[in-house]
Amino acid sequence: MSKVQRQATISRLIGEHEVTNQPQLIDLLAEHGIEATQATVSRDLDDIGAVKVRVPSGNTVYAIPEFAPNRLAPVDQLRRVMGEWVAEVACSGNIVILRTPPGCAHVVASALDRSRVDGLLGTVAGDDTLMCVSASTDGTQLADDLRDLAGLD
Repeated sequence: MSKVQRQATISRLIGEHEVTNQPQLIDLLAEHGIEATQATVSRDLDDIGAVKVRVPSGNTVYAIPEFAPNRLAPVDQLRRVMGEWVAEVACSGNIVILRTPPGCAHVVASALDRSRVDGLLGTVAGDDTLMCVSASTDGTQLADDLRDLAGLD
């Protein structure tokens, strides 16, 4: 496993679990078949910009700004962003294309990425167009879900 793959796994684990210390993270990595020493994990955490934050439970946990739980977009916020900025939704295979006013695609892409919509692997935004990649080979359901969130018929 490459350093980049290990760091991506660490980022994902930090986003999915309340990781309070490095030994816990080492154990989580081992559960995913990744052997790492405390020194390696420490360097990786520094490389990816992980910080310790206090969460409502009172624990201090590792967080990465892009994956911090308080940055997840709630469905109501996503609906508002989609309704305000998405003008068109089209689908081809597993790719769903959203059209926005000029300069707005990144706003919608960010909200979608933070919302963790079921079936959405990720987004790529341009100026007025964004591409959403469906986890399914047929992106029709994702397109329908996004149309619904945008209030388009």
